[in-house]
Order: sequence, then C-alpha cells, then structure tokens
Amino acid sequence: MGKITAVSPLAPAAFPELPVIDGVTFAAAQAGVKYQGRVDVMLARLVPGTTMAGVFTRSATRSAPVLDCQAKIGLDGATGAAILVNSGNSNAFTGRNGVASVQAITKAVSEQIGLPQDRIFTSSTGVIGEPLPHDRIIAKIAELEGAQTATGIADAARAIMTTDTFPKGATATATINGKTVKIAGIAKGSGMIAPDMATMLVYIFTDAKVERGLLQSMLSELTDSTFNCITVDSDTSTSDTLLLAATGASGVEVTEAKGAFRDALNTVMLDLAHQVVRDGEGASKFVTIEITGAASDADAKVHGMAIANSPLIKTAIAGEDPNWGRVVMAIGKSGALADRDRLSIWFGDILVADKGWRNPDYKEDQGANYMKGEYLKIRVDLGLGSGQCTVWTCDLTHGYISINADYRS
Repeated sequence: MGKITAVSPLAPAAFPELPVIDGVTFAAAQAGVKYQGRVDVMLARLVPGTTMAGVFTRSATRSAPVLDCQAKIGLDGATGAAILVNSGNSNAFTGRNGVASVQAITKAVSEQIGLPQDRIFTSSTGVIGEPLPHDRIIAKIAELEGAQTATGIADAARAIMTTDTFPKGATATATINGKTVKIAGIAKGSGMIAPDMATMLVYIFTDAKVERGLLQSMLSELTDSTFNCITVDSDTSTSDTLLLAATGASGVEVTEAKGAFRDALNTVMLDLAHQVVRDGEGASKFVTIEITGAASDADAKVHGMAIANSPLIKTAIAGEDPNWGRVVMAIGKSGALADRDRLSIWFGDILVADKGWRNPDYKEDQGANYMKGEYLKIRVDLGLGSGQCTVWTCDLTHGYISINADYRS
C-alpha cells in the first residue's frame, strides 16, 4: 500500500467515544489478508428482529461482495444478521473466484454462528483484481465469534481501514415520545472517493425499531445530501457499501420519515462523510462549496461537483492561490445552466467577483490570506433561481500522488 507517514492534519483529536448499541456486538482480528501486524477483519453480530437497509455503488464493475449484499438486503431479518468486513483486498474484478470467495466466507460464518447464509453480509476493500485469500479470513471466524463484545466498535473501525490515516466514528441520539434511541456509525475512506451512492464502506447501527421500508427510504434520501455530496478525487469505488442496521432493542419505534430520528441519522451520516474528506489522501485543507441561485437543486449540485472535482482548483487551494478564475472555468464547463453576467463568487466572506465582473474592491492579498486556512468555503451564486446545494472536498497535494503512485508496492 502507499507509504503513509502521518495522520491527516485535519484528523479529529481522538476517536469519539461511541455508545453501546443494544443488539449488536463486534470483534476484530488479524487475518493477514494483506497487512501484517494490524487488525484487518471485523465481524458484527445483530440480534433477531434487526432490520437492514443499504445503499451501494452504481459502478458497472462493482465487486462480488456488493452484488451479494444487494441481493440480500431486502430479505426478512427475523433471524438476526451478521456483517463481516476485510481490508487489504477488495475482491473486485475477480470473476467467478470472487463469487466463490463470498460464498465460502458467508457459508463459514453461517455455520459458525448459526444464522442463515442469506443473513450474512460481507464487504471487502483494498486492491482491485487480486483473488481474495478467503481461507485466511475463514480461519479467524471462530476467534471473531468468541471475542464478540458490545464495546468493540472502535476495533471494528480500525479493521476496515486501508489508506485511511485515522479510524472514523460518529454518534447521535434522538428523543422519541420521551424515550432516547442511540445511533453510532463507523466508516472507512480516503481515496477513490466520488461516491455514486454512499462512500466507501460505512456501517451505522441504531437500537431504534424501524420497519425496513421506512429505514431504506430515510437512508436513501439522506445519502444524496451527505455521502453523495463529497469528493476527494472524482473516482467512484467498485466497493462502495453503506449498511444501516436497526436492532429494535430499545423498544422505541420510529414511524415517521421526518423528525428527531431522521435528524440524528443525518448528523451521523454527515459527520462520517466529512471525516472521509478530512482524511482525503494527502489532504491539508477541507473545502465547503456552497452553490446558490441555480436554476434547480440538481443544477446546483452539478456546478458544485464541477468545482470540487477540478484538479486546477484543488491544486490552487493546495498552493494557497486564490485563483477564482478557475472557479469561473469550472462553472462554465459543468454542463448545467449558467449566465456569465449573473455570476458572483466569494472566498469565505470575501466577494471576489460580482455579477459577471471582478469586484473592484477585492484585493489579491485578501484572498491569499484567506487561503492559508485549513477550513475554507467557496460560495457561488448563479443568479438564476432558487436552486442550491452544498458539497465538500479537499485539496490535491503531492501527498496524493505519493500515496497512489506506490499503492500496490
């Protein structure tokens, strides 16, 4: 893998203290799939009655684990469920061998813990195109089963990392009819981030009781404004998987698509999405791009992602160069509706271009000083309508090249 020498400068001070979610336990182990001397496989067990929702990559070359999860996600959860994840190898572009690996792993987990094979969900992340050494994973299943603990989510977060420089976790609570439900989630993601569903690997757990159809609709809706609004490098993974499990162990039922539970779930998803960007390979700056005044929300997102994915803009940010002309370029090429003479651009609170003209009061040193910050905002108003969208990205540095130039070495 790439030679990562330091934790991202945008990393949180520490992994958050995540609450125990009744109805789910975790364990992690060292299987040696690719990495030596670190945990690289995790198993989560979920109690009977758990409902599952999922969102997956729309890549045409998605992996065998993704296809298997997609086939299972809508099935009945009366018997409980389990999630097994390995890092180091994505089991993608592995043909029949990939399918055989998934079948072997799910069969072994099923036999070990006594659940139907169609309730075993797997994910794999890492190098594409190499057969998964699934025997190494299977050899650890008994150990994983025996080590299950309600407090093991932090170890699980570490086990799913690849080029990540820090494990990612988030939590929130919601009060429903005077009773509290808890949500906790973990994620991995650092490069190959331009989600077309969710982002990389994400697992979210709640003790709320939620009917599967409602759980799925909330997850799908919130994905579009969280994970589908981030980008590190414009590349969509073959393995993107987001699973949401509601154990129902609290006995508190969620019956509304809007409200406190949805808001808390959004908090967790947005927090994890932002952490992925903050851990973007080689990233030194976190960038919020806010689009207003577009002809539609869809157009606003197109414009936002054109800015967020532009190598010219991302390298300018890395060099702390307030080159707002590149923002004009990105808007012009996006394909969404724009009018040059209505366009206004801000760096933070600094108006640099106003309705098609360079702001005569703008001074270059203002922009240069602003660009020295670690957390930046670029705002664009199209002047065309009420469409709006916010997306998030990071800069593009030499570190990104170094990590990916020797990723397979």
